[in-house]
Amino acid sequence: MAAQLDELDRKILGVLQEDASQSLDEIARAVGSSKTPVWNRIKRMRETGVILRQTALLDAEALGLEACFFVLIRTSEHEADWQRRFLEVLRARPEVLEAHRLAGDIDYILKVRVKNARAYDTFYQALISEVRIYNVTALLSMEEIKSTTVLPV
Repeated sequence: MAAQLDELDRKILGVLQEDASQSLDEIARAVGSSKTPVWNRIKRMRETGVILRQTALLDAEALGLEACFFVLIRTSEHEADWQRRFLEVLRARPEVLEAHRLAGDIDYILKVRVKNARAYDTFYQALISEVRIYNVTALLSMEEIKSTTVLPV
């Protein structure tokens, strides 16, 4: 169920998504309010799960993680034990930035960030050694055109 948010809540979320390191005074000024109501709203949105956490966004290429692969996975296994094991393996791999279960011909898609193709192969070999997978297709992203964490509030 969607949270009940008013215009001020949405403005606060917009400001936080752009730069959550701002002080309460800066956020309040940006949304046209005062510090205490802004703090109370942020606190409520944390408590209700609208705001999950605050984090720092890092530049993957600056850290030497220059290759981004989208990995399409098809499986012939759909039992609960297989799925549990598969999810454990994915969650334990820091290279996996995102994982989605899909409708359609492909069962899962992963976003994997590594140094290069050799590092991807190491990831791939580890993955298939830990869990049975019917088919894996890796697509190398040649250029990141848009990437954002900002949701349209």
